[in-house]
Amino acid sequence: MSSATASKKTGKTAAAKSQKAGGGRGGEGVQNSHPIFTELGFSPDANNLYRQTVSSMLQAADLMNLPHHLKIILAQPKNEIMVHFPVRMDDGEFRMFKGYRVQHNNALGPYKGGLRFHHDVHLDDVKSLAFLMTMKCSLVGVPYGGGKGGIKVDPYKHSKSEMERIVRRFTAAIAHQIGPDYDIPAPDVGSNAQHMAWIADTYAFLSEVGGRHPEAVITGKPVEFGGSVGREKATGQGVVDTLAEMLPEIGVDMKGCKVSILGYGNVGSWTGRILQDRGAKIIAVMDHTGAIMNDHGIDAHALALHTSKVGGVAGFKNADTIDKTEFYSTKVDVFVPAALEQMIQEPEAKMLNCKVVAEGANAPTTPAGERVLEGRGIEVLPAILCNAGGVTVSYFEWVQNRTFQSWDLEHVDTELNKHMIRAAGRVRDARKKYKCNLRTAAYVGALERLRAAYEIRGLFP
Repeated sequence: MSSATASKKTGKTAAAKSQKAGGGRGGEGVQNSHPIFTELGFSPDANNLYRQTVSSMLQAADLMNLPHHLKIILAQPKNEIMVHFPVRMDDGEFRMFKGYRVQHNNALGPYKGGLRFHHDVHLDDVKSLAFLMTMKCSLVGVPYGGGKGGIKVDPYKHSKSEMERIVRRFTAAIAHQIGPDYDIPAPDVGSNAQHMAWIADTYAFLSEVGGRHPEAVITGKPVEFGGSVGREKATGQGVVDTLAEMLPEIGVDMKGCKVSILGYGNVGSWTGRILQDRGAKIIAVMDHTGAIMNDHGIDAHALALHTSKVGGVAGFKNADTIDKTEFYSTKVDVFVPAALEQMIQEPEAKMLNCKVVAEGANAPTTPAGERVLEGRGIEVLPAILCNAGGVTVSYFEWVQNRTFQSWDLEHVDTELNKHMIRAAGRVRDARKKYKCNLRTAAYVGALERLRAAYEIRGLFP
C-alpha cells in the first residue's frame, strides 16, 4: 500500500471517529485529533487561531467527503511573504517594520484580502484571515481567492506623514507580489481609504508606465480616486442583509429587535446605523475604551460621530457606563461581535443573553465558545457569510476600475443584496442536506464551489 493511500484511509477512519465524537457539530474531535494536523505539522496548541479556523473547515470537508488532496491543499496557504523595511521617522531616526502578505488560494481567481495595521499582527493571524477570505469569496460567489496582509504597527501612534512613509515603503517591498490580475489588497483593521490611496499611487509609480489599470491593484480607495460608493459601509450592510434574510426563520423580527454590538469601528458602527434605520434598537455597545447601555436605545448615528471624534464609545452622554459582565449579560435578540478574533470564548459565551450571534468580525467565536452557544440554543451566523459584504463590494470596485464605469449607490446595494441572499441560500441548503450547524453549512457551501473548480482545472503537473 502506498503512503498516500494509507494516509487517505487513515484520514477517513479518524474523520469517522471524530464525527462520532461530535466533530460534525462543533465537537473537539476534529480540532484535536484530525490526521491532517499531524500530516502538515500544525501547531499542537488548540488555542492557535489558524488551527481553529482550519478545524472548522475540516469538519465540513469530512462531512461532504472532500478528497484528501483538497483537504491538504486548502489547509495550507500557497505563499507566505514576510518583509522587513526601514522607515525614517519625523525626528530623523530610522525604525524597522515588519510586514506580511499571505496568499492562501487562487483556484477561483486572484488573491483578495485586506491589510491589517495593528501592533499585534502575527503570521498565524494573517494566515487565518487569508484562509477565511478563500472560503468567504467562494461562498459569496465572487471570482477571487483568499489573501491577507498587514504591518506590525500601531497607526494611532504615528503622525500622518510617518504613516504615509510606512505604507509607501511597505508597498514597495511587496510590489512584485501584488497586482490587478494577481493579488488585490483592501482595508482591514487599522487601515483606511487614505492608506489605500497611497498604496495605489505608489504601485502606479512603480509600474511600467503605470501598467494596465494600476488603480485596480487595491480596493477600498477614496471615491475621488477610483473607489466605489457603498464600500465604506459594505461589511456592515452585508451583516444587515444576512440578518434580514435569516432572522425570520429563527423567529426574530428585525423591526423592534434589540441589539448589542462588540466593537464600534467601521463594521460595528455601520451595522448599528443600518439596523437602527431599519427599525432595530441598539441597546448596548462595547469597545476597547469601555461599555455603554441604554434600555431605550442608543442613537447609533450619534455614537458613530462621537467615536470618530474621541476614538471610542467611552464618555457618550446619552447612555450609562457598564462593565464587561453587564455588557455580555444584557438581554438582546441579536449580538454582533464586530471587533477582533477569538473574543467570544467560553466565559463570554456563558454570559451572552441573546437569540442570535451575527459574526461581523472574522473568527470572533472560538470552537469552545461556539459549543457553549450551541448547547444553549443560540444560533450563530458565521463570519464567512455575515461579513462577506466588504469583499463583494470590493469586487464591484475592481470591476468598475477595469471597465471604466461608475455605479450609483442603489446599483451597488442591489447587487450586494443579491450576492448575500444567494450565499445565505447556499448555507440553508447545505444545512438541510447535511443536518449540521450554520458554520459547518457555510463551509460546505464554500467547499462545493472550490471542489467543482478543482475537478475542472485539475492539478499541475
